[in-house]
Amino acid sequence: MLLIVGSSFKLVFDTYTDRLPADDPITIYSSKVDLVFQVFFTLEMLLKIISFGFVMDDNSYLSESWSQMDFFIVTTGLIDTSLEGVDIAFLKVLRLLRILRPLRFLSHSSSMKTLIEALMASIPSIMNVGVVIVIVFLMFAILGVNLFAGKLQSCTVGFYKINTMEECFKVRGKWVTFD
Repeated sequence: MLLIVGSSFKLVFDTYTDRLPADDPITIYSSKVDLVFQVFFTLEMLLKIISFGFVMDDNSYLSESWSQMDFFIVTTGLIDTSLEGVDIAFLKVLRLLRILRPLRFLSHSSSMKTLIEALMASIPSIMNVGVVIVIVFLMFAILGVNLFAGKLQSCTVGFYKINTMEECFKVRGKWVTFD
């Protein structure tokens, strides 16, 4: 848990130091700290794989969805760390996936797991309510278009009532300026 919290604080720190040059001591120190976190997360993953098995057993490491998320986060971190000196656009996405590290906290907290699973189970009901709200907005939009059709496109200049915006700026062949 301390490693996850420390990694989260390091990510916050990186948002303020991302514009520093690569040879700056703060950038060098930050990359070394990131490497230490990556090593510890990889060791944790390997120890779990050794103790539970990888895939085939009933209680294996990848049989649980939270462990699958951990595996994905650690694996993308390893790929990013191994290709750190290379500047390819695809690798920027892998660097962006570092922000998923705080999600590892969810796999270690049973109450957070319960909360997230309840939220995921309620998504279909929330989508149904969203569809009803969109239909109500659509009904009011149609009503508004019918009630206000053409009524907001007129203006008066002097004693003349002008019906279109183009005529509003051109009165008797002259362009009217509004000061």
